[in-house]
Amino acid sequence: MGCLVGAPAIRIRVVPEVAPLFRRRIFRSFRVSASSSSPAESIRVRFAPSPTGNLHVGGARTALFNYLFARSKGGKFVLRIEDTDLERSTKESEDALLRDLSWLGLDWDEGPGVGGNYGPYRQSERNALYKQHADKLLQTSHVYRCFCSNEELEKMKEIAKLNQLPPVYTGKWASATETEVQEELAKGTPYTYRFRVPKAGSLKIDDLIRGEVTWNLDTLGDFVIMRSNGQPVYNFCVTVDDATMAISHVIRAEEHLPNTLRQALIYKALEFPMPKFAHVSLILAPDRSKLSKRHGATSVGQFKEMGLLPQGMVNYLALLGWGDGTENEFFTLDQLVDKFTIERVNKSGAIFDSTKLRWMNGQHLRSLPSEKLTELIGERWKSTGMVAESNGSFVEEAVQLLKDGIDLITDADNALSSLLSYPLYSTLSSPEGKSVLEDKLSEVAASLLSAYDSGEFTNALEEGSSGWQKWVKNFGKALKRKGKSLFMPLRVLLTGKLHGPDMGAGLLLVYKAGICGEVAPASHSGFVTLDERFNILRQVDWDSLNKNDDDNPANVKPATAHVC
Repeated sequence: MGCLVGAPAIRIRVVPEVAPLFRRRIFRSFRVSASSSSPAESIRVRFAPSPTGNLHVGGARTALFNYLFARSKGGKFVLRIEDTDLERSTKESEDALLRDLSWLGLDWDEGPGVGGNYGPYRQSERNALYKQHADKLLQTSHVYRCFCSNEELEKMKEIAKLNQLPPVYTGKWASATETEVQEELAKGTPYTYRFRVPKAGSLKIDDLIRGEVTWNLDTLGDFVIMRSNGQPVYNFCVTVDDATMAISHVIRAEEHLPNTLRQALIYKALEFPMPKFAHVSLILAPDRSKLSKRHGATSVGQFKEMGLLPQGMVNYLALLGWGDGTENEFFTLDQLVDKFTIERVNKSGAIFDSTKLRWMNGQHLRSLPSEKLTELIGERWKSTGMVAESNGSFVEEAVQLLKDGIDLITDADNALSSLLSYPLYSTLSSPEGKSVLEDKLSEVAASLLSAYDSGEFTNALEEGSSGWQKWVKNFGKALKRKGKSLFMPLRVLLTGKLHGPDMGAGLLLVYKAGICGEVAPASHSGFVTLDERFNILRQVDWDSLNKNDDDNPANVKPATAHVC
């Protein structure tokens, strides 16, 4: 078969050592290598997942690298569904794969839901094509019918194991006569199609990431391309699909590197041009083992549910084995398309660091326009029942105040809950709160209660930020306190916490939340109003606290039972 329309121009060099290749029952050694001079306009890559589960981050990165390569070269990104494993493949898994790829922003030029000139794009719909090419190989004697039973094949493996040899097929039916074959066919004996592998020689490819890779053919026995039930085997399907879809570059995980030997032999036998290969390193866990479920979340869907943005996920996946040669680590998808080259993909394994992923997502989250950020977090708060409406002045101000502590969308829940809560007693009872307590905190509390009871404190909050700042300054002068000795006691008494966002802005929000009705009841949000906070503060037994009587329930009255 000649080059396909749109396929890359590839030169295959065959070096025969004794006789022409693949003649029936004659095995000769040879060496094959491939090189490409593909023009940019003919570049076609594919991502070919199996719909047997969720989209793993390793698969997502492979899809991303294919997408970036195609887009950076002006080529086509093809999505093909490899669903020949009929027992494990499900429509639900396929739908989830498509949703995850779309969520990441990796739109495909050809494939399910899009169509194209090289379809169908599901392997389960291409069986006639596989049968056609398998029969062609049978006619040219590149494959033969094998009638060996499972018991015979197991016995071959046992003998090979005893002799410390690789478990390769012995070739029992490779030299069968036509009469012997017809006798078995007449009896209805099940058979497979086996590919004839030359008994000596080597195959070499120039991997775009790993450089030159060579295999000796004597390590590979005649392998099955069609099962006895008529179903094609993975390596045969992939080769036929890639060739007939004019795929110019195969970018995939390094675990597929051993498959290249079988696939290259099939390419040669069918006279298909061979694509360029690029095998991407595995994604490793921190212990340098292969990343798996035991290490935590590993699928795109899980990270989406955890509150990651697609922008953060894409950026982080791109940096697992690739960099642009600078110190820059922040990239949008468009910037990645502009910067990506396959030559800068590292062949070493990449460590998956969930802490860095979280940090990177935070960078993307905070780079969003304020309107978009408010919309995302507001909708999150409303969906979790923390606020009555997803927009409004309270939500807008709360997002701006809390955003620096939010790396994942789901972090917003704890951030708002912390702002609205008042864990005064647990803070005062903690080791960290001891130094604040010992700094005459009870005296500051008495003065603060006096300011509240007189209306002075509330009037200051009514005036907004300027009123708050003016009040704090006067309050400090009255107590002859400033700096940390003023602000730390105030923070503890007014927020119930030792740390947090800007105290003044936070208190103004708490005050607003108490009068605007935008925050859900305490049972949903943990909200403690300013009035409730001062009531709690009024009932603190300072003498007991100063004696470190942490177990005394009189320190805080039952009114605080809902506050945590």
